[in-house]
Amino acid sequence: MTAQIIMANLDGDKTWSLDSYHKRGGYEALKKVLREKISAQQIIAEVKKSDLRGRGGAGFPTGLKWSFMPYQFPIDKYLVCNSDEGEPGTFKDRDILRYNPHILIEGMAIASYTLGVKTAYNYIHGEVWDCYQRMEEAIAEARTAGYIGKNVLGSDFSFELHNHFGHGAYIVGEETAMLESLEGKKGQPRFKPPFPASFGLYGKPTTVNNTETLSNIPYIALHGGEKFLALGKPNNGGTKIFSVSGHVCKPGNYEVSLGTPFSALLEMAGGMRAGRKLKACIPGGSSMPVLPADVMMNTNMDYDSIAKAGSALGSGAVIIMDDSVCMVRALERLSYFYFEESCGQCTPCREGTGWLYRVVHRIEHGEGRAEDLDLLLSVADNIQGHTICALGEAAALPVKSFVKHFRDEFQHHIDHKSCMVPSSL
Repeated sequence: MTAQIIMANLDGDKTWSLDSYHKRGGYEALKKVLREKISAQQIIAEVKKSDLRGRGGAGFPTGLKWSFMPYQFPIDKYLVCNSDEGEPGTFKDRDILRYNPHILIEGMAIASYTLGVKTAYNYIHGEVWDCYQRMEEAIAEARTAGYIGKNVLGSDFSFELHNHFGHGAYIVGEETAMLESLEGKKGQPRFKPPFPASFGLYGKPTTVNNTETLSNIPYIALHGGEKFLALGKPNNGGTKIFSVSGHVCKPGNYEVSLGTPFSALLEMAGGMRAGRKLKACIPGGSSMPVLPADVMMNTNMDYDSIAKAGSALGSGAVIIMDDSVCMVRALERLSYFYFEESCGQCTPCREGTGWLYRVVHRIEHGEGRAEDLDLLLSVADNIQGHTICALGEAAALPVKSFVKHFRDEFQHHIDHKSCMVPSSL
């Protein structure tokens, strides 16, 4: 299970190796599936029962997503693992690739068996070359041991797995843009429908899952969906890795049960740095709405609780901001990122992200106008829901939430041409 991911290198830098994975019970789930010839329907039923939701950002039920694949038809199909992980604040998947790559390989093998897939791809972010190299080594080990290739472990199941090295574009984290990139084309989102389950990679049925999502599959296959569900809460099965960064004493990856109070997660991360108080938190990566401290401290870390609080769990990137942060400057940085990363395909996003950045930039630099806050919200509304992919929402939601919860800071910048956060901080 993924609890093994964030572990100390007890045997040096070989903790990631096949031998070490075998010692932790690795590939027993795949052996069980092949030995007992468990049907695709049974596996999908267990994944549905587990309430495993996509760990990449959307939180879509994994079992339901798998059921969309026409697994019963003998046609070419593909599985693609989204290891792009371009969401600012997120660094969990690269640790899986570095420290426990075989759990992902086993998860992809079981998923491919279930979906009737013979060829799978792992799309790795272009700025983590060491992770790509580690995965190449792990795949070579798995192939030598008979977990990849023709007639895996002497069964009728044949399976090939290839790594694909991206080039660091944020937009290819969107699943159809990733498929375009895999095909050697410019990474731009496709119109949907058709969805990848019917028209995906090379025009064939394709399932796209996140790295952490697939890494949970061996546990579910070996122990059953109910046991995985019990690790979390209804509709939020299992554990989740949260990437905690910002103004905490011990930033890092923390795996906890879904439903764990935010206050407990903050304590695990060492609490706030000395002498500072929590001011705000983005609970699911930079594209999700920010929440003020009083709301966040009374929220649990699961999809439903965070949604009820007014944000989203997203990728699980918990960005902590203390009382030294100027929220205008923070939003300026976020807006600049989405302005730079827009692929330019959709006019509302291509033009609107530039508007958002320029307006926030002038507010931050003492040139704000009385009408700017209403203008920001208007531009955000004209982007949100009017683009092919969710990058429009990723740019608009932070703007709307920052202005909603910290309007007084923005207004102070406009009225006084200065920041209300003391410069000594």
